[in-house]
Formats: sequence, C-alpha cells, structure tokens
Amino acid sequence: MKAVTVEPLKPGSVCLEDIPEPDIRNGSVLVEAIAVGICGTDVEIAEGKYGWAPPGKTRLVLGHESLGRVIDPGPTSGLKKGDLVVGIVRRPDPVPCPNCAVGEWDMCRNGQYTERGIKQIDGYMSERWRIEPEYAIKVDPSLGILGVLLEPATVVTKAWEHILAVGQRAFWEPKTVLVTGAGPIGLLAALGAAQRGAEVHVLARTTSGPKPELVRALGATYHSCSVSEIGFEPDIIMECTGVGQVISESMAVIGASGVVCLTGVGHGGAIPKIPTANLASSAVLKNNVVVGSVNANKRHWYKAAQALARADRSWLARLITKRERPENFARALARNSEDIKVILQFAEV
Repeated sequence: MKAVTVEPLKPGSVCLEDIPEPDIRNGSVLVEAIAVGICGTDVEIAEGKYGWAPPGKTRLVLGHESLGRVIDPGPTSGLKKGDLVVGIVRRPDPVPCPNCAVGEWDMCRNGQYTERGIKQIDGYMSERWRIEPEYAIKVDPSLGILGVLLEPATVVTKAWEHILAVGQRAFWEPKTVLVTGAGPIGLLAALGAAQRGAEVHVLARTTSGPKPELVRALGATYHSCSVSEIGFEPDIIMECTGVGQVISESMAVIGASGVVCLTGVGHGGAIPKIPTANLASSAVLKNNVVVGSVNANKRHWYKAAQALARADRSWLARLITKRERPENFARALARNSEDIKVILQFAEV
C-alpha cells in the first residue's frame, strides 16, 4: 500500500512509497484512510527539524490528524464496518508516570510518551492503518469529511477545560474572549467561545481571504491591529500564534483576574527589552494567570467530537481550503498565508 513517509531530521526526505500492510500488532481495528490533515508539525518534520522513527526503523509514516472508515472492527471494539473513526495521537509512557497511569497522557511528566506520526509510532498518512480499539474515536457520520478537523478541535477543547478550571479559583464571570491567530486552532477556539455565549474577538494579520469572513460568520469581531491596540481588556485570551510579541502584549492587556492560555508553539524569535518585571507586577496586581496547554486526552476527544457535531456544517467546511491527493503531498506541505486547513484525501467519504 502507499504511504507518505519521511526520514526524521533529514530535510527533503519525504516521499510517497510502498510499505507493508499494517501489522495487527498495531491494533485489532483495520481502517481505510479517507483524509489526513496537514499542520505546522507535519511541515516541520518534513523540513527535518524534529521527528522520531519507530524503533528499529529509519523512516516514519507522517500524519496525526486522521479520518478513516472501518474495514474490520475486530472482535472487541464495539465498532461496525463502515463507521467513521479518528485515531487518537498520543500514547502513555511505559513507566508510566502518575498522569499517564490515570489516562492523562497529555499531562505526561517524564516526556516518554509516544505519538503517531510524530514520535516513534507510524502515523495515519497511509492507505490503511490499524489502531487499538480504545484509541479509536467514532465520528458523527453527518460530519463526513469534516471529521478530519477533530484532532485540532481536541487541542482547543482541552485548552477551554483548563481555562475554566483556573477561573474557578474565585468568583468569575468571563464575558469577552480574544483569540490571537486565525489558523485552524484559532478559528476552532473562536467557535468554542461562540458556543459558550461569549463576546468573541479574533486578531490576525490577514486582511483578505476567508479568515475575516469566517470570524464574522460566528458573530465575532475581526481585528488586524496589534494586541496592544485592541482597545479593551479581555477576560480570556486564547493565544494561538506562538509569536513572542503577541504573547507579551497579551499578558499586558489581559483584564483583572483574566486568563491567558498559550496554545501556539513558537521557535526562537526572542524579543529584547521585554519588560518582564513590569508584566509580572501587572499579573500579581491583577491576579492574572498564564497557562500553557498542549495535546489532549480521551475525554477531550469525546467532548471535541460533540462540539463539532453541534457546529454549522457549512462553516466547518470553509475551514478546509485545499484538498490534495497523496501523490501531491509536496503541494499539501507548501505553506500559503490564505490556507486554513489543508488535507490529503485518500478516498471519498
């Protein structure tokens, strides 16, 4: 069967090649791939910046944002042939640490977790893949191809859970939410805020293309200024860019008792002369919290699937701005400022 693979840490090594059929030791559920989402992590692995092949192998099958159709549900999964499923990405470390031991592998303490398509386990960018029943999440069939958005939606779901948990430290009635960044995570964060009845604002550099209109379609306000020029003090800031300047300005403008949640992963870009002590003093005096959030555990996948099922299908469909066949993987991995979610489509729903 065909798969998109890479030799981790070797730029330019991505290719579409024949690989063996998936080994049943990888899971009793056999799945036909429908689509795989592309994100910045895939691009950076393709660029040789990081990634880990499975033990004993030199190449890694890419892809962690999956959608597939069950071919063989196996004896104990509770799934049926034809069900649409998405595969959970992370697996607990083998020790396990206390968090992994209770199923919260997204909060792994020792870093020995593994991840499909990223770290030591082949991903989902192949014509067929296997998965353990407990890591297969059934998708509402009415979502169809839009089920491929589930993985990024889990990131947002976990972030919201942590924001609201932090907020419960005191009496708190958040009304205004600022989302920085209008990529898939940012737009899904805005969707989550809208579903919670908040006054939603999204800030991004783009002034044309689909992003501003997608924000307005949620009943939210779109801004293309800097965070420091936003003109109000949000109760919640969901930071989805990983850009140092945006992060520091977010910490400066957050309202009293507010929460800044960092979901964007940046690299480098150190900014000189950030008034760190001033930011810290402001956080102390205003009882602010800055919290980081990454990955998701099984309850977040379940809740994210519910959130997508409640969302307007036509709005979700506009998040998918490019579809490529597996043989055109290079086009899918090429960044475009107006793209939101790019997918490799293996089969029709």
